[in-house]
Amino acid sequence: MIHFVVHSPEDSTGVAVVENILAGQVLTGWVMDTDETITITVRDIIPIGHKLALTDIAEGDTVIKYGHDIGRAVAPIKRGEHLHVHNVKTKRW
Repeated sequence: MIHFVVHSPEDSTGVAVVENILAGQVLTGWVMDTDETITITVRDIIPIGHKLALTDIAEGDTVIKYGHDIGRAVAPIKRGEHLHVHNVKTKRW
C-alpha cells in the first residue's frame, strides 16, 4: 500500500495520501519520477495531504517539493516528522 507520494528524487518531503497515519508507523512511499518505492518510519501524526520529512532538515535549509524550493525550515526537522506552518515558512516574505 502506498501511504505517501514523492514527485522527484531530489525532494526532501513527501505528501500523505491516506488517512490515519500515526507516529511510529512504517510507511511506503512512491517516487513518481523514478517509479521506485521507499520506506520511512514517521515520528508524528501526519494528516492526509500534509508533508513529511524524507531526510533530516536543518533550521534555515531549503525545503524541496515537486523538485522545487517551497520554503525554508524555521526549526530543525527530523526524518519522519510532520512539515507544516509550524516549521516551514515561505521565502517570499
